Amino acid sequence: MSHAPTRTLQNPAGIPDRPPAMKSLGRRVLQASAWALLGHGAGQLLRLLSNLIMTRLLVPEMFGMMSVAWIVMSGMQLLSDMGIRQSIVQSKRGNDPVFLGTAWATQILRGGVLWLFGLGVAASVRAAQVLELMPPATVYADPLLPTVISVLAGVAFIGGFESTRIALADRNLALARVAQMDILAQIAGVASMIAWALADRSIWALVAGGIVAALARTLLSHLLLPGANDRWIWNADAFREIIHFGKWIFLTSVLGFAVNSGDRLLLGGLVDTAALGLYAIAFLIVDAAALVISKLLGAVSFPALSEVARERPAEFRTAYYRFRLPVDLLALFAAGMLFAGGDAVVRVLFDDRYAAAGPIVGILSCSLFFIRYGVTEMCCLALGKPRILSGQIVARGIALFTLVPLAFHAFGFTAALWAIALHRAFSLLPILHFKLTHGLLDIRRELIVLPALPLGIAAGAAFTLIAGKFGWT
Repeated sequence: MSHAPTRTLQNPAGIPDRPPAMKSLGRRVLQASAWALLGHGAGQLLRLLSNLIMTRLLVPEMFGMMSVAWIVMSGMQLLSDMGIRQSIVQSKRGNDPVFLGTAWATQILRGGVLWLFGLGVAASVRAAQVLELMPPATVYADPLLPTVISVLAGVAFIGGFESTRIALADRNLALARVAQMDILAQIAGVASMIAWALADRSIWALVAGGIVAALARTLLSHLLLPGANDRWIWNADAFREIIHFGKWIFLTSVLGFAVNSGDRLLLGGLVDTAALGLYAIAFLIVDAAALVISKLLGAVSFPALSEVARERPAEFRTAYYRFRLPVDLLALFAAGMLFAGGDAVVRVLFDDRYAAAGPIVGILSCSLFFIRYGVTEMCCLALGKPRILSGQIVARGIALFTLVPLAFHAFGFTAALWAIALHRAFSLLPILHFKLTHGLLDIRRELIVLPALPLGIAAGAAFTLIAGKFGWT
């Protein structure tokens, strides 16, 4: 018997809110997690491969400048984040074509505004350079930076046309084709980046990779993912709902950008370009583990917790700790392994010019101990209370922007690195308050995962010994 989705006035395209073949939330979570990890793992492998190749073709200073340019672009994205994807995932109207059309129209308009704003930022940076307002001998004073920012601004405009089918796939935990799409887009970006670098060993190879990857992802979102074609629709009620939910996403995104990118923004004005480039390489290694966790949080736990909150609120605490368990184990093990083996990882992967990034990896790995509490942040969104995130982010921001400059001027670069790695600890108090208020605290489950940390340290130490014994370092 056919199980085709029913076409209704609310759902004329017949898009299933739940894939019929995957009625069980647990089964869909497992499949979504597998695809999310597979896609992310393949993406990180491509990222590592491209970094290994590009670090041999380009000098560290280029990675430092690109790091700052991408922060500017990410900042513009986050500072204008209206929570469109989160609204589609969390809202009861998230499968309504009128709601989706309004969301797509809003997304396109936002992309155009961001493009123009990016050009304005580039012009402002250049004006500040001409007036000699930028710290000398830093990446901010490099005359090439404004041009790089202006070209990368096109990524925001391109991304505005991405299909809402991506958010629908997230909502339904149907991530197979999303993972395939991301891998193909990344392959296109990496291939173009390497090809450019072989012909011209300049920073424009890195820029070209970003532009091509954005173009490929946007095209594939329309060609590869199932669902009705996106249409420009403007519905006042749908727009108001997006804005009502999104205003809190906007606030937390503004704060989150300042906190999540503050390390590189601060160091960009404190250290020279070469040191920032080494930090960027170390950050990429630690961030590889952090991104696995973020992928599980954003692509799997948020939509799943949102579904539980909508349909079975009594099971919310149980669902919360089910997601916490794998995230805790992964984060703690990775923190221990990189703490003990980060220096060996850098020496195995990169040439001698990047050896100084090894100790930086060891220090930054401590941040992974705290990143596992991101599941709590997803709970705030799933419960439709994104405003609660503000207190957690404010606590981190105050710590970061106070401690890093003080540590650098008082004790130097290494002390600043420790301040960056440990500033997340200051968000634990508001997290504890939220968990107590919403009945989400279980001391036994908080403690039972801690042995994963010494296991990771032992694994890192073993890797260091093996690498040294076989002469890999």
